[in-house]
Amino acid sequence: MRVFITFHGSCEPFDISPDQTVGTVKLMVKDYFHVQLSDDKQVRHFLELSYAGAILLDSWFLTDVGIPPGSAIRCLLKQEPVVRVFSAVTGETLSVLGPVVLLSASVARLVTLVSQQCGLPVSSFRLSSPTGLQLYDCNRLHDYAIDLGATLRLDTWDGWVEFLRGCFLGHRRTVQRHLSRERPVMRFQLRVALYIAASLGHLDLACWLLERGVRANEPVGVHPYREWCHQTAHPDAAKCPAIAAVERGQLTILKLFIASSVLTLACRDPQGHGLLRIALQHGHRECVRHLATKLFSVVALLGMALPMRTYVQIKRWVKLGQRRAASRLCMGLNRAPFRTRVDDTVLVDGFTLPKMSSKPRKGEAKAGIRVTSKASQPLTPINCPSHVSCTLCALAFQDASLHLPKLYPRGRGCEENESGDQNSNQWRSRVPLPPISRDTNLRPLLVSASPNSSQVLTTSLESFSLHCDRTPRENAVYCLALASAFTERPWIKQLDVARTLARRSVQNMG
Repeated sequence: MRVFITFHGSCEPFDISPDQTVGTVKLMVKDYFHVQLSDDKQVRHFLELSYAGAILLDSWFLTDVGIPPGSAIRCLLKQEPVVRVFSAVTGETLSVLGPVVLLSASVARLVTLVSQQCGLPVSSFRLSSPTGLQLYDCNRLHDYAIDLGATLRLDTWDGWVEFLRGCFLGHRRTVQRHLSRERPVMRFQLRVALYIAASLGHLDLACWLLERGVRANEPVGVHPYREWCHQTAHPDAAKCPAIAAVERGQLTILKLFIASSVLTLACRDPQGHGLLRIALQHGHRECVRHLATKLFSVVALLGMALPMRTYVQIKRWVKLGQRRAASRLCMGLNRAPFRTRVDDTVLVDGFTLPKMSSKPRKGEAKAGIRVTSKASQPLTPINCPSHVSCTLCALAFQDASLHLPKLYPRGRGCEENESGDQNSNQWRSRVPLPPISRDTNLRPLLVSASPNSSQVLTTSLESFSLHCDRTPRENAVYCLALASAFTERPWIKQLDVARTLARRSVQNMG
């Protein structure tokens, strides 16, 4: 049959036989358009074919996915990720793009890229190698022998998975239900929740957090358990939620933050860049217009008018004076270099087991050390691997869109590992089927059914599960998940594709 493949603005016909796979078609496209895929050793590229909104896998036949003759298939030249990061929070696998030189960069650089891509603050997760070794910010990636295309793991604090999922979905009640009972940890969680709400544009959650006293112009900081490792903290721990809103271009959230406190206009990132410059660097025009309008406006006071920059500076001086006065009052009560008290949990790199393994709240391991009178003894040197108005909310909520985390993998190389726990949870979550039926009612037997028919059927199902590493039900869910990616096709057509894929999986066993 003849199909048309579009590549870089041109549309060319290709005659494809029914027994040719998508991988063979890619080779034909590569030879026809003279695409060089292996010459550039710094940035690796690969071809990707897509049809009806879905990415075609190399092992598929065009007839399997219901591509009729005369169809137009889109071909793209994409960059192969340097590393992949599996998130234990959302269940998705992130692809980190960039040159191969990134493997020789510091872990802190990779953590920054992952934070910008997933929306989590750097102090709320850690990365580990494929062998389970924790990656410290002060080391480099090649120190851990991480190869190109390796899959790292992202873990969060124990008992935080449900809390962070509520933040990603913008569910205020879920976030409130899973807050910690420790006040310092709860305050840190509220700052993390506001950061995520700013990144993803969850207006209702952000309004609730601002009402609880969380400030958008204050940095997220580090976990209270890591107070003794404050000097080795990631520089991006000083980022505030307002910076995250500007980086993601969340104009509605930015307006909310400025309306709640004018000091938001004075926020700066760890490099000292203001909000306007950050918006310009990321190319968010609407944010640039709004920030320029605010920064170059005039504040009318009693008998005088001040430029906004001057007014913000005066407000900062007043806040600084209030903090210094409060610190002097408390100076006689607290002279300790740390705010840690006796019986508080403290984590020290190189001495204690990390409490960032994404364990549920009930299964938290009591790791860490307890601060006692012996805690002041010198430690041996270590090599550290390292009220907003309701009117504003109602008007802005109309423009706020709900961003749900994608719980299925995208990109190349994910289709070959369906048997693992990570990927199986991903494709199973896309098709929420009802539970397995336990109906024990007797059914009338077919006239032509033999006495051994049930045994033959049971043996066939067991043989399928043995060779396919999936039960027949799991294989049906897997095929439905693949077919549901063809979003531009009707549901009945997606069902036909799922049937064909399921039939092909049985034929491949033979």
